[in-house]
Amino acid sequence: MIKRFLMLTAAALFMAVTMLAGCSSSGSGADKGSQESEAQEGSTDLLTDIQERGQIVIAMEGTWAPWTYHDEEDQLVGYDVEVGKLIAEKLGVEAVFEEGPWDGLLAGLDAGRYDIMINGVDVTPERAEKYDFSTPYAYNRMAVIVRGDDESISSMEDLSGKHTANTISSTYAEKAEEYGAEVTGVDDLNQTFELLLSGRIDATLNAEVTYYDYMKAHPEAGIKIACLDPEVTEVAIPMRKGDETKALREAIDQAITELSESGELTELSEKYFGTDISKAE
Repeated sequence: MIKRFLMLTAAALFMAVTMLAGCSSSGSGADKGSQESEAQEGSTDLLTDIQERGQIVIAMEGTWAPWTYHDEEDQLVGYDVEVGKLIAEKLGVEAVFEEGPWDGLLAGLDAGRYDIMINGVDVTPERAEKYDFSTPYAYNRMAVIVRGDDESISSMEDLSGKHTANTISSTYAEKAEEYGAEVTGVDDLNQTFELLLSGRIDATLNAEVTYYDYMKAHPEAGIKIACLDPEVTEVAIPMRKGDETKALREAIDQAITELSESGELTELSEKYFGTDISKAE
């Protein structure tokens, strides 16, 4: 009898311990699920994150007049700088500009160091595969710029076998290579023109409006436009792909539409380029 009582007691204790362990395990799973749910609810898209911190971090070179450059007082100015400030204002936040060489800007965007990049970025099929772009806020015509006494280039096809200079990952370098030119990598626009004027390269490709801006500041420069690319390219704002940026992209698109309809983009274009580059025409 005593032996049977002890066996029943042991069985009862085993069942109780098993039930308690099961409850504990179930409770941990519930807690974990609750924590995961809270983490998901706490995660935000990029627009929400930007608005919560009150700043949008914008990448640009700061050396490419009149898009983004430093004036005589070393203040960061330019078409893209003012566009960035107006977009930030539409989003209800402050624009914070981070400057760096072109080759590092998209890499910084990939790494999340910047929220967006505003730097006269042409939309290309290759870039569109990797980044989501805003609606265009400007339109570009590519110019082949040569020394004033050079008559060897009169069309894009004449670039074959020539030496050019541009930042390596730029649209201009890609276009030059597409037409058979050998491209020398440079850090900025001033270095490009130094190589051209010294005769170390035959030509450089850049925006038509950039050429006119340079000539306005250096009327004595012995350079000219040899030809223009017949294609007009769209200039837009790249950002990382994915659901994280969907709301931000939509908000920026809306801001650009409003700035276009209000005439503010036209005013900025005429201020910095002497013509309206905000319209495809």
